Amino acid sequence: MNRTSAPETIPAQFEVLDDRFKDCRGDSRVERLYGGCRWAEGPVYFPAGRYVIWSDIPNDRMLRWDEMTGHVGPFRQPAGYSNGNTLDREGRLVTCQHGFRNVTRTEHDGSITVLTDQYDGKRLNSPNDVVVRSDGSIWFTDPSYGIESNYEGHRSESEIGACYVYRVDPVTGAISVVADDFERPNGLAFSVDETRLYIIDTRVGHIRVFDVADDGSLGGGEVFTECTVGHFDGMRLDDTGRIWASAGDGVHCFDPDGALIGKLRLPEGASNLVFGGPQRNRLFITATTSLYSIRLSVNGAFGGRFS
Repeated sequence: MNRTSAPETIPAQFEVLDDRFKDCRGDSRVERLYGGCRWAEGPVYFPAGRYVIWSDIPNDRMLRWDEMTGHVGPFRQPAGYSNGNTLDREGRLVTCQHGFRNVTRTEHDGSITVLTDQYDGKRLNSPNDVVVRSDGSIWFTDPSYGIESNYEGHRSESEIGACYVYRVDPVTGAISVVADDFERPNGLAFSVDETRLYIIDTRVGHIRVFDVADDGSLGGGEVFTECTVGHFDGMRLDDTGRIWASAGDGVHCFDPDGALIGKLRLPEGASNLVFGGPQRNRLFITATTSLYSIRLSVNGAFGGRFS
């Protein structure tokens, strides 16, 4: 599969629920950059190359869209039923793989390093989403979606018997549980100053927020907001601390105080998103079968999982 063509455009449907959202809007149209996925997920923007890589989980492939040419082609296939992706602070791709039940890093020469694949001598379930903190620590969620059937991975019993949130130490590589009271932990993102960590529990339908201690432990964990349409999956922050989260009718935007201030409605349920472009004001959204984008009047955060 290789394709270069003008993107399809559709009217941008912004829903202003609070005046604070009025200055967040941007283009009057949304671009559909690619369709044809079974379940698109995990977009990540590479500033150095100006391209987006994302996962098409059931098709066991990763795709690449080039910002300069509009070309879409395969990045990796098979791809270990990859799901969430991010960049570390050296610009290397970090990926959650359902099929291999691990978290990997793609080195600059293209080789793949397994960062972690077990906890306490037991195989992980199916790592789902991941973020790298500025100290180099890697934080990821581990629900069981990839082992519940052969659709997004390989059916298997959970060896751990629960769905945890983990941290990988940047120096020793040791893995530790940082949150153990989630049903299906999913998307996660740090606040801009990295003192708070937002984590989605997809099955319960809410986002929780934790305080991050200097040693990497978490405190608090109160509910930040609840999903009103479908369920939350992935999220990103802009540089003012607003949270942009995928939902059943598109993307929901929350003020740091937890108020839902607006929406960008899409024709498909959204799964995840990332800010990109030279000014970090272009929002790329994976939504069921497609990759969409729109330029906004806000910029993605440098901290708190900007890519």
